[in-house]
Amino acid sequence: MAGGKFGGSQNILDKRPQPRQHCVRTYVVVNNKSLSAGTERPVTYLLGIDGGTESLRARLFDLSGRCLGNAVSPYPTEFSPGARAEQDPEHWWQAAGKAVRAAIAEAGVPASEVRALSLATTCCTVVALDAAGRALRPAILWMDMRAAREARDILATGDAALAVNGAGRGPISAEWMVPKALWLKRHEPHVFDAAATICEYQDFMTLRLTGRRTASLNNVSIRWHYATDRGGWPANMVRTLGIEALLEKWPAEVIAPGDPIGPLTPDAAAHLGLPVSVLVVQGGADALIGVIGLGVSRPGQIALITGSSHLQFGVTDQPRHVPGLWGTYKDALYAGGYLLEGGQTSTGSIVNWLRRLVGGNLDLAALNEAAAALAPGAEGLLVIDHFQGNRTPHTDPLARGAILGLSLYHGLPHVFRAVIEGICLGTRAIVQRMQEAGLPAAEMVVGGGATNSPLWLQIHADTANLPIRVPDVAEVPSLGAALLAGVGAGCFASIQQGIDAMVSPGRVIEPNPTNAAHYDEIFGRYAAAYAALKPLRAPEGREANSDT
Repeated sequence: MAGGKFGGSQNILDKRPQPRQHCVRTYVVVNNKSLSAGTERPVTYLLGIDGGTESLRARLFDLSGRCLGNAVSPYPTEFSPGARAEQDPEHWWQAAGKAVRAAIAEAGVPASEVRALSLATTCCTVVALDAAGRALRPAILWMDMRAAREARDILATGDAALAVNGAGRGPISAEWMVPKALWLKRHEPHVFDAAATICEYQDFMTLRLTGRRTASLNNVSIRWHYATDRGGWPANMVRTLGIEALLEKWPAEVIAPGDPIGPLTPDAAAHLGLPVSVLVVQGGADALIGVIGLGVSRPGQIALITGSSHLQFGVTDQPRHVPGLWGTYKDALYAGGYLLEGGQTSTGSIVNWLRRLVGGNLDLAALNEAAAALAPGAEGLLVIDHFQGNRTPHTDPLARGAILGLSLYHGLPHVFRAVIEGICLGTRAIVQRMQEAGLPAAEMVVGGGATNSPLWLQIHADTANLPIRVPDVAEVPSLGAALLAGVGAGCFASIQQGIDAMVSPGRVIEPNPTNAAHYDEIFGRYAAAYAALKPLRAPEGREANSDT
């Protein structure tokens, strides 16, 4: 499929290999969407689990994409100076048990009718496990930036695997797997040496669920420098870095999203309140699985996944390794296809920061209403959204946020609107870079928390000057995971058939031309602020031992 052409409604899913059929085929129209071919509909439900930054969400779907049960179980994050963030993997497992049981109870369906499950989890959240699968230390969360020095050392190798990092020019992000593994080797060698497995949130959960030590082709392609067209693992890179032992610590089996891993173990089934017959199907990174949940599968569509962070993905039919973006990743989601990536480290998490700053009493409904009454520009305020570093287009882990233009006149609604505008301007910078790289941009398809706010959606449309489409199911990582569960269980013959059955197009928000013109001027100031502020930041290491 590499190098193929696309036109009209054609997309890169059309040639995905057909899976073996595991359940009765059906042909039923639900909400004007054909499910599949056959004679009668089986009673089948699919479970999508979304392990996010602040909580785990479990949602039960039918084959038309209707969510029948939904439950959330939160867990804490420990933050410390130097842009560090850690979580206890046992909290994920306990959250899964609570959320899955609650979602099935809310749905009111027998657990015996759940056919399969799949997971969308944060990436890259790195876990070191002993031979029994127990965590040797807290997981290093995806947003943790302690490995900034290691990231620079990896870039200095000039290895061919770095093509996905701005066409080899870098920078490489401290978020990724190899920098974090190298940090462990340098700063906690006892943990690195004792680890039987170094993997991710996704892999920890599938190990607990099935007893199999596997990795997702999705995660390893986008964050571990694994490449199907370059022989797989970045063996030369890790040998150059002196951590060749990592090749034995990474899971030996790499499984593509939508392919079966195996049934639940008896212990896992008891923990989740499910039968052992439930099939676990390979998922992947929450944002990437969300691309499926959005129905984004062809060039011209930009997927925007919102939440604690924003991620942007463009689908392309050929490799495009360009500075200022990550990728392209081959086979990371759709067999034979490529993905180009942008991302913002701090988005919804900035709103949560603002909530903590005012003592937790933040009336979002009232703030949205007050902020919507303000004109573009929040009466002179400008927020730079690099509160936890910049992922793209600068990929600068030492970048920090800023609020510019404050006066005694400004109130909380001004700051709130400026925060949203800063986040949206960061998205515009990434979309603009994609367009410069040759990707068409006809629309942004949006999922996640920002879809709950008409203000956020309108500002996204106005700042990017693009129509915004919001599918009917906003929480797309769990929908995408459930869809993959259906593919792996044979309920759909392909990912595209699953998209046709489970993803409803939803509504469209058009940009306001007057506001878009105002944001052109504001974006110029936003873009200039990064270079202007860079010389003023604290000297590296002064932010409380960022490299130790």
